[in-house]
Amino acid sequence: MVRLCTVFIVFLSMFLLPITHATPRDSGAQVSEISNQAAQHTSSVYHQAAIDSLAELVTYKTVAKPGLTPTTNPEFIGFKQALARLSQAFGLDYSDHGYVVLIGLGRQQDKVGVITHGDVQPADAEQWQHDPYTLDQHSVPGRLIARGTEDDKGAIVTALYAMKSIKELGIELDKRIELMVYMAEESNWDPLREFLKTFTPADINITIDAKYPVVTAEKGWSKIAFQIPNVLNSAQSITNQKTNQKTDSQPLLTYFGGGYISSQVPQQAKAIVLGANQQMISKLKAAAKTQNQMRYRFEASNNKVTIFAEGKATHSSTPQNGVNALTHLAQVLSEFSWPKSQASLTVAFVNDMIGLGLYAEKFGDIAYADSFMGKMTLAPTIIEQTDTASKVNINLRRPRGKSAELLDEQTMKALVQWQNARQVKLQSIETYWGQPLVVEDAPHLSTLLNVFEQYTGISDPQPVSIGGSTNSKLFPNALSFGPAMPGVEYTGHTENEFITVEQLRLNLKMYAAVLVELAGKPKR
Repeated sequence: MVRLCTVFIVFLSMFLLPITHATPRDSGAQVSEISNQAAQHTSSVYHQAAIDSLAELVTYKTVAKPGLTPTTNPEFIGFKQALARLSQAFGLDYSDHGYVVLIGLGRQQDKVGVITHGDVQPADAEQWQHDPYTLDQHSVPGRLIARGTEDDKGAIVTALYAMKSIKELGIELDKRIELMVYMAEESNWDPLREFLKTFTPADINITIDAKYPVVTAEKGWSKIAFQIPNVLNSAQSITNQKTNQKTDSQPLLTYFGGGYISSQVPQQAKAIVLGANQQMISKLKAAAKTQNQMRYRFEASNNKVTIFAEGKATHSSTPQNGVNALTHLAQVLSEFSWPKSQASLTVAFVNDMIGLGLYAEKFGDIAYADSFMGKMTLAPTIIEQTDTASKVNINLRRPRGKSAELLDEQTMKALVQWQNARQVKLQSIETYWGQPLVVEDAPHLSTLLNVFEQYTGISDPQPVSIGGSTNSKLFPNALSFGPAMPGVEYTGHTENEFITVEQLRLNLKMYAAVLVELAGKPKR
């Protein structure tokens, strides 16, 4: 067994858990008149312009590509040029630092930081009604559909127009407003860490990459990955799989896989069975029909049956909002005891160690919970089968309460027990345990809650914890403030990403108001 050393990392974005801690504050406090003026002006004057700018920004396919950086990838270069044009037109200062773009209003030494990101997750075009990189304003009335609308280009646009409005109204600032757009939040935080070694961030920061009302805690992005080897005895056995031939009469599970993005609960999965008789097919179909949230398609060809499973994709930090096609298909396949193959062993692992649960209930002793941050979640997100092995990727989001060392120890113990039980040796085992974040006593918490309360009408809002992981972890006093509403399913990282027209309008109001509240010159 190859065991790589545990690496402590943090990664990705997003979704709220319905868990709150009451925080003492002046509930119902009103924002200032000038803040409200900025809010109303921004939403009424620039709502359509913001949509138009969003339509331009989503056309840039700012997805990380091996061998390219934001300084060499044409999509990122074009995206940054678009940001530069908007900044210049709005009278804002602009500087390009490669992986980081800074857009500012004001020259004060003290500043308020607004943290966003310009890169996006890949999009599976086959799962979209229209091109995912063209803003679709017509398929569903009231929705703005495209990759990046919610995560995170819509947030960039609303912040830019809030800053434009503040400048246009001539509002005096006590602090500089500095919008940071990082270009690798979805793939690599190391360049941002390197940038922050020589750059002094604001003492007060808001991250626009999660949920309202205010996020004060984030779980740690974590990962378990390994390979299940091909256990067939000969090259001829592999050839038989490819040519739909069998050397005996017993049905053989020759393929099991699915998933598209490591941070997405998979919507699709597939299995292939050689030599299935009609009785077996009927039993598999009957098992599939018991899963009301799933859709299945069975295709028979010669000696082969292919099973296509379709669930519901969601951000892997909120597996409860999706339907995992991999785990559900594995349950259907558990109706039979399959001959040993890498596909059948992979199915066995999913059923033995994960099942349909979301909280690592079957994965040895690793399951745990925090009273504020909630339970650790676990979701298999990608299973990729090749001729030599099946590569399994499991995404976890861990709260405070257990050390990375303990989790690693418990994980390895569970894997060893499973290997012994199934008489197989896993390969290339990796574990990553990201650090959870809890922000205590941030000075601007009450301000954010008051702004949210005034413009939503939701009384006495409280801070929340999310399963996602944002760049807040790298900044002092960083609280996430939107862009998505509580109680509404988050669509970032899904194949149906959108933001509503009205949510964009509300965000314009709240970001303008909160920036004036935090950066405006107080009345004497």
